[in-house]
Amino acid sequence: MDPTTGPLLGFYDYDLLVIGGGSGGLAAAKVAAGLRKKVLILDLMAPSARGIKRGLGGSSFNADSIRKYLQQTSLLGIAINDSQMYGWKFKEEVSHGWSDLVQAVQEQVKSSTVELKRELKSCGVIYLNAWGVIVGPHTVEVTETNGRKRCLTAETLLIATGDRPQYLGIPGDKEYCLTSEDLPSLHHPPGRTLVVGGSAEGLEWAGFLFGLGMSVTVMLQPDLLPGFDCKMAEKIENHMIVGGVNFLYHCSLTKVKQTEDVISAPPQHLSKGRLQVTVMYKDGQTKHEDFDTVCHLFFLFLQHYPHQDQQQPHIYICVAVVCRCCSLLEGKHAPATSVWSVSGCSAAKSMLHFSGCCSEPRFCAQQLLFNCCMFLCVRSTGRILVNERDQTNIDYIYAVGSVQHGHPATTGLSVHAGRLLARRLYGGESILCDYTNVPTVMLTPLEYAACGLTEEKANLTFGENSIEVYHSFYWPMEWTLPSRHKNSCYVKVICHIPEQERVVGLHIMGPNAGDVLQGFVTAMKCGLTKQQLDATVGIHPGSAQVLTSLNQTRRMTDALMLRGNC
Repeated sequence: MDPTTGPLLGFYDYDLLVIGGGSGGLAAAKVAAGLRKKVLILDLMAPSARGIKRGLGGSSFNADSIRKYLQQTSLLGIAINDSQMYGWKFKEEVSHGWSDLVQAVQEQVKSSTVELKRELKSCGVIYLNAWGVIVGPHTVEVTETNGRKRCLTAETLLIATGDRPQYLGIPGDKEYCLTSEDLPSLHHPPGRTLVVGGSAEGLEWAGFLFGLGMSVTVMLQPDLLPGFDCKMAEKIENHMIVGGVNFLYHCSLTKVKQTEDVISAPPQHLSKGRLQVTVMYKDGQTKHEDFDTVCHLFFLFLQHYPHQDQQQPHIYICVAVVCRCCSLLEGKHAPATSVWSVSGCSAAKSMLHFSGCCSEPRFCAQQLLFNCCMFLCVRSTGRILVNERDQTNIDYIYAVGSVQHGHPATTGLSVHAGRLLARRLYGGESILCDYTNVPTVMLTPLEYAACGLTEEKANLTFGENSIEVYHSFYWPMEWTLPSRHKNSCYVKVICHIPEQERVVGLHIMGPNAGDVLQGFVTAMKCGLTKQQLDATVGIHPGSAQVLTSLNQTRRMTDALMLRGNC
């Protein structure tokens, strides 16, 4: 059905218009349509800078699927090695076919996109592969891939654009480097790879590639797993180092150039040549190293590309900006904060109106353009400020998913928030999304899952004297025959002592950590205490039973180390 047809709903064309095909927006759209609302989704499935096409569902939806496939690929390689200790014999040498993996993954992603479009259609959601710009109250200018433009109105607007990988802005990055969107489409094995970024995505990709037999180096730019529990991050790093992954510290990538010529090839083949990287350390010294592939793993929020040259995408002025010529915020002098806002300044409005390029692109986001609304977001990330109802400072505009400021960015949370939002708007419900105790999983070689506070955050929130940390290493039964690392798997339970040792943080590092954690997340929502954990009957010989018999505390361990008895 054409979006411009059909009866008008009061003064508006639609009840809900979703800008971006992120997982939270899709979830909200399907629920709203199920409640007999007229819904439109705008999601321009623009390719990456290398021309790699992406599917509907936002980067998180597709990336999560690919992450799981690649983790399983790596784990199967480990299982093949272990299988000999279980009596399995192979008549032929087992090897991995990179091209077969890429083909299977891409076919599955395409199939998922087709199925998602079919599901939207069956729900009554209208989908357009188009770029949306908010140009007035309740009004969005829609630009389709053929250049056709029109204005559509909606009673409620929902921003769910998700995020996409970005480049560092150094010489040679776009010409020779890859992102996480490009790697799964690479037609040849990456070979010796430099992964730039100490994020969860960076360590995951390093683990995947190393598990396939590649030589991998991780450059921790800027830090190791920012936002995660520091002690758990160190254990993950140590496990990868012992396994053979290399790490570069206190340095940054400044230049990438090709040292071996290659025959002209499609963009996805472009990195098949020897690359020389220039690394600068904190003391100013530089070093040159050679790699086959350089992968950037940084993400930019609120990206929603218009129809344009993807090699040189415009950096549009942020949704909310403060004009440097007058620095006014709502008629007052702007405070020294990172929040930008459109004030009544005519210069700021004209900058937005003409869609000019920002002179400081690192503080901006490639995204939706507002030219008549005061819209608040965080300058350093481009994330949108929302209240407890996922509502922006403009009452008819909402945002869900990774575009929000101050909330975790996981696919599961985005879907949950989107569904609850639609039910509040159209189903008469009042349940708010609880952004505390949000579980997350990191598909590193040794899987890591966590829910609740980090140890550092718990100490800062409640004070060290009010926190008790129970922890233990454990050895999964399936690891005993092949004699795999005995002291690698680890659990940690963080308790708030004054509340009868209520569990405020739970961290697991080991096989299937995410699946093990899921049930405990529900228990934490119900106020799980250490006493209740101890009273739980463990399942033998499963790994999760270790959580029911923790008796060693951090204080006890630290005391033993001080006495030299560890």
